[in-house]
Amino acid sequence: MGVLNVTPDSFSDGGRYAEADAAIARGLALFEAGADVVDVGGESTRPGGAAAVDAAEERRRVLPVVRGLRARGGGPLSIDTTKAEVAAAALDAGADLVNDVSGLTTAAIIEVAATSGADFVAMHNLGIPADRARTLPADQDPTAAVERWLAERLTEWQRAGLDLARITFDPGIGFGKNALQSLRLLRNIERFHHFGLRLLVGHSRKSFMHHVTAASRAERDLFTIGVSLQLCARGVDVLRVHDVAAHTAAYRGWAHVA
Repeated sequence: MGVLNVTPDSFSDGGRYAEADAAIARGLALFEAGADVVDVGGESTRPGGAAAVDAAEERRRVLPVVRGLRARGGGPLSIDTTKAEVAAAALDAGADLVNDVSGLTTAAIIEVAATSGADFVAMHNLGIPADRARTLPADQDPTAAVERWLAERLTEWQRAGLDLARITFDPGIGFGKNALQSLRLLRNIERFHHFGLRLLVGHSRKSFMHHVTAASRAERDLFTIGVSLQLCARGVDVLRVHDVAAHTAAYRGWAHVA
Protein backbone atom coordinates (compact mmCIF):
# COMPACT_ATOMS: atom_id res chain seq x y z
CA MET A 1 0.00 0.00 0.00
CA GLY A 2 1.58 3.25 -1.17
CA VAL A 3 1.03 6.37 0.92
CA LEU A 4 -0.40 9.42 -0.88
CA ASN A 5 -1.00 12.33 1.50
CA VAL A 6 -3.06 15.10 -0.09
CA THR A 7 -2.38 17.37 2.90
CA PRO A 8 -0.28 20.38 3.84
CA ASP A 9 0.84 18.95 7.20
CA SER A 10 1.47 15.20 7.13
CA PHE A 11 4.63 14.27 9.02
CA SER A 12 6.67 12.90 6.11
CA ASP A 13 5.52 14.50 2.87
CA GLY A 14 2.98 17.16 3.87
CA GLY A 15 2.50 19.75 1.13
CA ARG A 16 4.32 17.88 -1.65
CA TYR A 17 1.11 16.57 -3.21
CA ALA A 18 -1.49 19.04 -1.97
CA GLU A 19 -2.52 19.97 -5.52
CA ALA A 20 -4.67 17.44 -7.36
CA ASP A 21 -2.48 17.21 -10.47
CA ALA A 22 0.65 16.56 -8.41
CA ALA A 23 -1.18 14.00 -6.29
CA ILE A 24 -2.54 12.16 -9.33
CA ALA A 25 0.92 12.03 -10.88
CA ARG A 26 2.35 10.73 -7.63
CA GLY A 27 -0.37 8.07 -7.36
CA LEU A 28 0.32 6.83 -10.88
CA ALA A 29 4.04 6.75 -10.07
CA LEU A 30 3.34 4.64 -6.98
CA PHE A 31 1.44 2.11 -9.07
CA GLU A 32 4.22 2.10 -11.65
CA ALA A 33 6.71 1.45 -8.85
CA GLY A 34 4.82 -1.63 -7.73
CA ALA A 35 2.09 -0.55 -5.31
CA ASP A 36 -0.86 -2.93 -5.18
CA VAL A 37 -3.07 -0.20 -3.73
CA VAL A 38 -2.65 3.55 -3.17
CA ASP A 39 -3.98 5.07 0.06
CA VAL A 40 -5.26 8.64 -0.46
CA GLY A 41 -5.50 10.75 2.70
CA GLY A 42 -6.81 14.28 3.09
CA GLU A 43 -6.30 14.83 6.83
CA SER A 44 -3.09 14.40 8.80
CA THR A 45 -3.28 12.25 11.93
CA ARG A 46 0.33 12.79 12.97
CA PRO A 47 1.01 13.34 16.69
CA GLY A 48 1.81 16.82 17.88
CA GLY A 49 -0.37 19.42 16.25
CA ALA A 50 -2.20 17.96 13.26
CA ALA A 51 -4.92 20.41 12.23
CA ALA A 52 -8.50 19.16 12.23
CA VAL A 53 -10.20 19.22 8.82
CA ASP A 54 -13.96 19.29 8.29
CA ALA A 55 -15.65 16.85 5.94
CA ALA A 56 -16.21 19.40 3.18
CA GLU A 57 -12.52 20.35 3.03
CA GLU A 58 -11.43 16.72 3.20
CA ARG A 59 -13.73 15.85 0.29
CA ARG A 60 -12.37 18.83 -1.67
CA ARG A 61 -8.85 17.49 -1.22
CA VAL A 62 -9.36 13.80 -1.96
CA LEU A 63 -12.24 13.39 -4.42
CA PRO A 64 -10.49 14.95 -7.45
CA VAL A 65 -7.51 12.70 -6.78
CA VAL A 66 -9.64 9.56 -6.50
CA ARG A 67 -11.57 10.45 -9.65
CA GLY A 68 -8.39 11.39 -11.51
CA LEU A 69 -6.58 8.17 -10.64
CA ARG A 70 -9.62 6.11 -11.54
CA ALA A 71 -10.01 7.92 -14.88
CA ARG A 72 -6.32 7.40 -15.73
CA GLY A 73 -6.39 3.70 -15.12
CA GLY A 74 -4.77 3.60 -11.71
CA GLY A 75 -5.10 0.42 -9.68
CA PRO A 76 -7.08 -0.21 -6.49
CA LEU A 77 -7.57 2.87 -4.32
CA SER A 78 -7.97 3.27 -0.58
CA ILE A 79 -9.40 6.34 1.15
CA ASP A 80 -7.68 7.16 4.44
CA THR A 81 -10.39 8.82 6.52
CA THR A 82 -12.24 8.64 9.82
CA LYS A 83 -15.39 10.35 8.52
CA ALA A 84 -18.34 8.34 7.24
CA GLU A 85 -19.40 11.02 4.78
CA VAL A 86 -15.91 11.23 3.26
CA ALA A 87 -15.67 7.45 3.08
CA ALA A 88 -19.04 7.17 1.31
CA ALA A 89 -18.21 9.96 -1.14
CA ALA A 90 -14.82 8.45 -1.97
CA LEU A 91 -16.34 5.02 -2.55
CA ASP A 92 -18.88 6.61 -4.88
CA ALA A 93 -16.00 8.35 -6.68
CA GLY A 94 -14.22 5.05 -7.31
CA ALA A 95 -12.28 4.10 -4.17
CA ASP A 96 -12.19 0.39 -3.40
CA LEU A 97 -11.57 0.33 0.35
CA VAL A 98 -11.59 2.55 3.42
CA ASN A 99 -8.63 2.90 5.79
CA ASP A 100 -10.20 4.05 9.07
CA VAL A 101 -7.48 4.92 11.58
CA SER A 102 -10.15 5.59 14.22
CA GLY A 103 -10.77 1.85 14.32
CA LEU A 104 -14.21 1.36 12.77
CA THR A 105 -15.82 2.47 16.03
CA THR A 106 -18.48 5.07 15.17
CA ALA A 107 -22.03 4.08 14.28
CA ALA A 108 -21.88 6.18 11.11
CA ILE A 109 -18.82 4.56 9.61
CA ILE A 110 -19.95 1.09 10.70
CA GLU A 111 -23.13 1.79 8.73
CA VAL A 112 -21.05 2.62 5.65
CA ALA A 113 -19.10 -0.60 6.16
CA ALA A 114 -22.32 -2.59 6.48
CA THR A 115 -24.03 -1.14 3.42
CA SER A 116 -21.24 -0.42 0.94
CA GLY A 117 -19.77 -3.87 0.42
CA ALA A 118 -16.28 -2.32 0.46
CA ASP A 119 -13.29 -3.58 2.40
CA PHE A 120 -12.24 -1.66 5.52
CA VAL A 121 -9.04 -1.30 7.52
CA ALA A 122 -9.61 -0.80 11.25
CA MET A 123 -6.68 0.53 13.30
CA HIS A 124 -6.15 0.38 17.06
CA ASN A 125 -5.64 3.80 18.63
CA LEU A 126 -6.13 5.76 21.85
CA GLY A 127 -7.33 8.88 20.08
CA ILE A 128 -7.04 10.60 16.70
CA PRO A 129 -4.85 12.50 16.05
CA ALA A 130 -2.29 10.68 18.15
CA ASP A 131 -1.20 12.30 21.40
CA ARG A 132 2.36 11.51 22.48
CA ALA A 133 1.33 12.01 26.12
CA ARG A 134 -1.34 9.32 25.93
CA THR A 135 -0.01 5.80 25.56
CA LEU A 136 -0.82 2.31 26.74
CA PRO A 137 0.08 1.70 30.41
CA ALA A 138 3.81 1.11 30.80
CA ASP A 139 3.28 -1.85 33.14
CA GLN A 140 1.11 -3.79 30.68
CA ASP A 141 1.95 -6.00 27.72
CA PRO A 142 1.03 -3.74 24.77
CA THR A 143 0.24 -6.68 22.52
CA ALA A 144 -2.20 -8.10 25.08
CA ALA A 145 -3.87 -4.68 25.43
CA VAL A 146 -4.36 -4.41 21.67
CA GLU A 147 -5.62 -8.01 21.54
CA ARG A 148 -8.28 -7.17 24.14
CA TRP A 149 -9.36 -4.12 22.12
CA LEU A 150 -9.61 -6.17 18.95
CA ALA A 151 -11.62 -8.92 20.64
CA GLU A 152 -14.11 -6.30 21.84
CA ARG A 153 -14.31 -4.73 18.39
CA LEU A 154 -14.92 -8.10 16.75
CA THR A 155 -17.92 -8.62 19.02
CA GLU A 156 -19.31 -5.20 18.09
CA TRP A 157 -18.71 -5.73 14.35
CA GLN A 158 -20.46 -9.09 14.46
CA ARG A 159 -23.41 -7.54 16.29
CA ALA A 160 -23.60 -4.91 13.55
CA GLY A 161 -23.70 -7.62 10.92
CA LEU A 162 -20.36 -6.80 9.30
CA ASP A 163 -18.67 -9.34 7.09
CA LEU A 164 -15.40 -9.93 8.92
CA ALA A 165 -13.81 -11.22 5.72
CA ARG A 166 -13.87 -7.60 4.50
CA ILE A 167 -11.97 -6.21 7.51
CA THR A 168 -8.21 -5.83 7.78
CA PHE A 169 -6.67 -5.09 11.17
CA ASP A 170 -3.89 -2.55 11.78
CA PRO A 171 -2.31 -2.58 15.29
CA GLY A 172 -1.60 1.16 15.01
CA ILE A 173 2.16 1.57 15.32
CA GLY A 174 2.83 4.91 17.02
CA PHE A 175 -0.82 5.57 17.83
CA GLY A 176 -1.13 5.42 21.61
CA LYS A 177 2.17 3.56 21.93
CA ASN A 178 5.60 4.81 22.90
CA ALA A 179 8.66 3.70 20.92
CA LEU A 180 9.31 0.59 23.00
CA GLN A 181 5.65 -0.46 22.85
CA SER A 182 5.63 -0.03 19.07
CA LEU A 183 8.71 -2.22 18.76
CA ARG A 184 7.18 -4.87 21.02
CA LEU A 185 4.05 -4.93 18.87
CA LEU A 186 6.14 -5.46 15.77
CA ARG A 187 8.10 -8.27 17.43
CA ASN A 188 4.85 -9.97 18.49
CA ILE A 189 2.88 -9.35 15.30
CA GLU A 190 2.19 -13.07 14.80
CA ARG A 191 -0.06 -13.07 17.87
CA PHE A 192 -2.75 -11.31 15.86
CA HIS A 193 -3.09 -14.11 13.30
CA HIS A 194 -5.41 -16.12 15.52
CA PHE A 195 -8.17 -13.52 15.07
CA GLY A 196 -8.51 -14.58 11.44
CA LEU A 197 -8.27 -11.09 9.94
CA ARG A 198 -5.83 -9.82 7.35
CA LEU A 199 -3.03 -7.76 8.93
CA LEU A 200 -1.81 -4.35 7.81
CA VAL A 201 1.16 -2.57 9.38
CA GLY A 202 1.93 1.11 8.87
CA HIS A 203 5.43 1.61 10.28
CA SER A 204 7.03 3.61 7.49
CA ARG A 205 9.32 6.46 8.66
CA LYS A 206 7.56 6.71 12.03
CA SER A 207 9.07 8.43 15.04
CA PHE A 208 9.65 5.24 17.08
CA MET A 209 12.66 4.74 14.81
CA HIS A 210 14.47 7.66 16.45
CA HIS A 211 15.56 5.32 19.23
CA VAL A 212 17.34 2.89 16.93
CA THR A 213 18.38 4.77 13.79
CA ALA A 214 19.36 8.22 12.55
CA ALA A 215 16.63 10.76 11.89
CA SER A 216 17.42 11.24 8.18
CA ARG A 217 14.84 10.06 5.66
CA ALA A 218 17.36 7.72 4.01
CA GLU A 219 18.10 6.00 7.31
CA ARG A 220 14.41 5.77 8.15
CA ASP A 221 13.66 4.19 4.77
CA LEU A 222 16.40 1.58 5.22
CA PHE A 223 15.15 0.78 8.71
CA THR A 224 11.58 0.61 7.38
CA ILE A 225 12.59 -1.89 4.69
CA GLY A 226 14.38 -4.05 7.24
CA VAL A 227 11.27 -4.15 9.41
CA SER A 228 9.09 -4.78 6.35
CA LEU A 229 10.99 -7.88 5.30
CA GLN A 230 10.70 -9.30 8.81
CA LEU A 231 6.96 -8.61 8.72
CA CYS A 232 6.70 -10.41 5.39
CA ALA A 233 8.37 -13.41 6.98
CA ARG A 234 5.82 -13.29 9.79
CA GLY A 235 2.80 -13.33 7.50
CA VAL A 236 1.70 -9.69 7.46
CA ASP A 237 -0.60 -9.17 4.47
CA VAL A 238 -0.27 -5.44 3.76
CA LEU A 239 2.59 -2.99 4.33
CA ARG A 240 1.68 0.70 4.17
CA VAL A 241 4.86 2.48 3.05
CA HIS A 242 6.18 5.67 1.47
CA ASP A 243 9.06 4.32 -0.65
CA VAL A 244 7.26 1.77 -2.81
CA ALA A 245 10.03 1.34 -5.39
CA ALA A 246 12.63 0.37 -2.78
CA HIS A 247 10.20 -2.00 -1.08
CA THR A 248 9.33 -3.68 -4.36
CA ALA A 249 13.00 -4.27 -5.16
CA ALA A 250 13.79 -5.52 -1.65
CA TYR A 251 10.77 -7.82 -1.62
CA ARG A 252 11.75 -9.41 -4.92
CA GLY A 253 15.14 -10.27 -3.52
CA TRP A 254 13.68 -11.59 -0.27
CA ALA A 255 11.01 -13.65 -2.08
CA HIS A 256 13.57 -15.35 -4.34
CA VAL A 257 15.44 -16.81 -1.37
CA ALA A 258 12.64 -17.09 1.21
